[in-house]
Amino acid sequence: MAAAPSMTAKCTSEFVGTFLLVFTVGCNVLGGNAVWAGVSIAAVLMVAIYALGGISGANFNPAVSLTLGISKAMGGPGLDWKTVATYSVVQVSAGIAAACCYSVLLGENFNLTPAPGFLWYHAGLCELLYTFMLCFVVLNVAAARKNEHENNQYYGVAIGFVIIAGAYGAGAVSGGCFNPAVALSIDLSSTGLGFGWCVPYVIFEAAGALMAAVLFKVVRAGDFGGESTEDSQLVSEMTSEFIGTFMLVLTVGLNVLGRSKAGAFSIAASLTAMIYALGDVSGAHFNPAVTVAILISGRCPTLTPKKAAMFISSQIAGGIAAAFTYSFIHKGATFALGAIGEFTWRGLGVAETVFTFVLCYVVLCVAVSKRTKASHMFGLAIGSCVTVGGCAIGGISGGSLNPAVSFGVAAAQTMNGGFFYKAMIYSAFELLGGAAAACTFKFTHEVDTVMSDLKMDA
Repeated sequence: MAAAPSMTAKCTSEFVGTFLLVFTVGCNVLGGNAVWAGVSIAAVLMVAIYALGGISGANFNPAVSLTLGISKAMGGPGLDWKTVATYSVVQVSAGIAAACCYSVLLGENFNLTPAPGFLWYHAGLCELLYTFMLCFVVLNVAAARKNEHENNQYYGVAIGFVIIAGAYGAGAVSGGCFNPAVALSIDLSSTGLGFGWCVPYVIFEAAGALMAAVLFKVVRAGDFGGESTEDSQLVSEMTSEFIGTFMLVLTVGLNVLGRSKAGAFSIAASLTAMIYALGDVSGAHFNPAVTVAILISGRCPTLTPKKAAMFISSQIAGGIAAAFTYSFIHKGATFALGAIGEFTWRGLGVAETVFTFVLCYVVLCVAVSKRTKASHMFGLAIGSCVTVGGCAIGGISGGSLNPAVSFGVAAAQTMNGGFFYKAMIYSAFELLGGAAAACTFKFTHEVDTVMSDLKMDA
């Protein structure tokens, strides 16, 4: 039996990882790296998680430690309260040390405050929602009981991609801390510029950690000793589809309204992270076109027409709820669906159909097919389709590729005189793309059915 790391080793691990994270944050902000800052910060978190996850669990964030403590207290996987307290003290100490170092190195510092024009509750809601997302993904990809036998290798990517998802959209409102150690260290190191914003930031981040633990229990009741019944499983699946779609559409809206420099990649990162978190709960469709494609393919016996309709209802509800949320954060601002510039609805239709086809076809190939299933890379492959489509046709149609996105965007836009019928047009093209993907998949992957028939004969 392998020896367990000592508490000293664990605390050193937490100090090193948190120090590197906060130091990277400071260097990027003070260096004015607007385009790549979010990727840089996400990357240092990801590599530190892979390097030190086997030692301390690689929390590097008091909110993550807190959510693990709450999960443990509710009867699930997690940390005892003594370890939570010890880790939190070490993480905050490391953050303060890192903030002092980047201040000395660069000869200046920066203050913790909401972006100009935004109030405490706008910034607070961003911190709550993306700290929730971060903690929720950690719980699902690193703490859930399934990981005891799955031994997944995507956990670091999934957690790091949450930072990319939040940094470019929510970061334009709150600065994008999602971590009490980051908030406290920035505020304490810049007391000459003002002090105090760390208090509401930490409160909202702690609330996000609490919400993550509660919803983790909802989607994985079995990890908490609950009985798995057909009804409880359906609740888990519907909740999964709502949460995943909500975070996806929220990230879409915040990136668009915040005029993000890396919108497509940020949105793709949110999809990737949530697929890795919830793929084994509901299948992580988060898109009615994907649900329709899987249903038509006939390769998922548990997805009945009734369940598909329920999934689609949850996805659209999540999309609409997210759209009103991003509108609230941006003080009532919304944006419209429609052809961009000189492009027509005909061109829009072709663009949405083709790249929704790409998304749905990749889902079927890497997540449904037994022959081409990608056990560890499925989330990255599917999320990358959004980067592909967003960059390729963002200047033509906006690159929705998802009826839940289209419904959400159109619903919010009605507050500012928009027309909801546009969502129906977008959705028709997107569902056409999904259906085309399913039909193509049946031809290219007919070997899957042959393999199944051979097994039955044997």
